[in-house]
Amino acid sequence: MKTKITTILMVATCALCIPTITNAQGSIAKTESVKSETGIRPYKINIPQAKLDELKRRISETRFPDSETVNDESQGIQLAQLRELINYWGNGYDWRKLENKLNALPQFVTKIDGLDIQFIHVRSKEKGALPLILTHGWPGSPLEFIDAIGPLTDPLKYGGKAEDAFDVIIPAIPGYGFSEIPKELGWNPERVAKAWDILVKRLGYTKYVSQGGDHGSVISDALARQAPSGLLGIHLTMPATIPADLVKPINAGDPAPTSLSPEETKAYNSMRTFFGRNAAYGGMMVTRPQTTGYLLSDSPTALAAFLYEKIAEWSESNLQPEKVISRDAILDDITLYWLTNTGASSSRFYWENNNNNFSSEHQQTKRIKIPVAISVFPHEIYQAPESWSRAAYPSLYYYHIAPKGGHFAAWEQPELFTQEMRNAFKTLRDQL
Repeated sequence: MKTKITTILMVATCALCIPTITNAQGSIAKTESVKSETGIRPYKINIPQAKLDELKRRISETRFPDSETVNDESQGIQLAQLRELINYWGNGYDWRKLENKLNALPQFVTKIDGLDIQFIHVRSKEKGALPLILTHGWPGSPLEFIDAIGPLTDPLKYGGKAEDAFDVIIPAIPGYGFSEIPKELGWNPERVAKAWDILVKRLGYTKYVSQGGDHGSVISDALARQAPSGLLGIHLTMPATIPADLVKPINAGDPAPTSLSPEETKAYNSMRTFFGRNAAYGGMMVTRPQTTGYLLSDSPTALAAFLYEKIAEWSESNLQPEKVISRDAILDDITLYWLTNTGASSSRFYWENNNNNFSSEHQQTKRIKIPVAISVFPHEIYQAPESWSRAAYPSLYYYHIAPKGGHFAAWEQPELFTQEMRNAFKTLRDQL
């Protein structure tokens, strides 16, 4: 049985917005008048124009460094490429387009474990839709899933069948987007997973499935280990499958053992390159998130470079991410981080999750008993071999290699991502 939501129009609740609620009659009441701490409140975004003007001013005052001394990206995002992005951000980009797009969706906020959690909740018009909670990662956000909402909730319009329908829940991890920033220790993947179960059930669902990539995979793993009542299964696009005996040699940069299969050797070498050449960003956030936060909170160009580099590296785009994610969509994500001032808090989530997210042993995947599905996208940070996946997740029941896409599966290929959701969860629907 699904709960009914009281008709209240939220003008703004975030720290960047006017903290008032407008009721159906148009009168103004303070947020403190909301009766229930656990109530679900409609949410609207209304960033003050002064904040947008300040962003434009800061962009215009960017002091760029001199150019790289190589002809490739080995020293980082090249100056000419970043200049082009920043110039458009300051002179052509319009945040209000995204704001209007989001405000056309059903957005809500509810307090869980002391924090306001902001989320999108779109119900399908089809009967028997499967509730699906989608969890983003870094440098992404809930915006990763926006273009997949239509195909997931309205399958008939996107080449599917009525029985493919999902009800979609897209929360922002605490410290990301418009969710509240934690002021205490302990908001790690396990705590977020518990909050997600509370959220789903507060919406009136008794059975559901979970999907995630990046942080979302780690949170979905945690949720599966907790195995709350009603969780039917999880789907991962960045599974933790590296065998325990390979973690140390990968980190040490050792050559792949000759005993590995070709697929396993490829995965091993991808991980060796990642940890040896491309993981400095994570080391900074895991060890010094507050110091990193000063940089990301004070300079929009520094924030853009930090996020854009990973979007370029991890998307299937040959380091030209605008080929698969529009320039406006990339800047929507970067601007969301800027306006919510979540550079430090999103970094602290790495500090809280000071673990190897790719190691099956560290993520205790063998403790997971509920059904697990994995989709491997060809430009993921590493392509998890089926052999490693089955060894890591004894309850794995679905494994498929997608034809294209990268780390940001739903963002890059929303319809392919949707098809993976339909296929992966098809056999679990009869448990509703």
